[in-house]
Amino acid sequence: MRRLTTILSIVVLLMSCSHRSGQDAEESESLEAKQLLQGVWLDAESDEVTFSIKGDTIYYTDSTSMPSYFRIIGDSLVLASGTKYGIEKQAAHLFWFRNQNGDLIKLKKSDDPDIDKEFVHDTPKIMNFTHQVKIDSVVIYNGERYHWYIAINPTKYKVTKRTFNDDGLEVENVYYDNIMHISVFKGAQQLYSSDFRKQQYAQKVPKDFLEEAILGNMEFSHIDDAGLHFNATLCIPDGASCYLVESLIDYNGKMSMKLVEY
Repeated sequence: MRRLTTILSIVVLLMSCSHRSGQDAEESESLEAKQLLQGVWLDAESDEVTFSIKGDTIYYTDSTSMPSYFRIIGDSLVLASGTKYGIEKQAAHLFWFRNQNGDLIKLKKSDDPDIDKEFVHDTPKIMNFTHQVKIDSVVIYNGERYHWYIAINPTKYKVTKRTFNDDGLEVENVYYDNIMHISVFKGAQQLYSSDFRKQQYAQKVPKDFLEEAILGNMEFSHIDDAGLHFNATLCIPDGASCYLVESLIDYNGKMSMKLVEY
């Protein structure tokens, strides 16, 4: 019985080692394949520059796209985000892979020593989605005079947006978010004054959308029996997707929100 237990223990140990070795082999990076990728790569048909690789980083000619860390695991090019691209063929001056749509991308290495100057090897510029804006106006309702004030203030809070370029490669663009400020006065009396950040809209906007969205604008909508209505726009930068959320400031200085459209 003891002998049988010993044998079973050895078998389990061997299976565990075999499984671990398989995982290590799967995760092992091909440094040789990575070395073959060093340099500037062009589209094989159009000769347009696709990217440059130095060390473990991919650089793009687009000054707004962040450099991408990558590895070669098995037969795949793997980005830091985990996105994988199947490698079809690779040689010293040839690199073929499948993009996220399954299209075959054929690249060739450039022999032009000056073409590397097209690439951004410093930190790409971070884009502001809006300029600082201050607007105000006076509205009269039921004989009362209300003065509202909006300030749109760019910040240094970074928002990362992931997209795919023309070759189907995932790229990251970084934008600065904004803080909105609303003040409302009834004559000389201040009814309301507060900053708005995009995190305050978490109950109205889906989490995945909000992570990549910018608080892009705040506008006065109208005044009625309920109070003064302001509309905040949360958008994916350079995209068509937006949420419009209303902030209602009532005559007691209380604020409430509701989703208007998306």
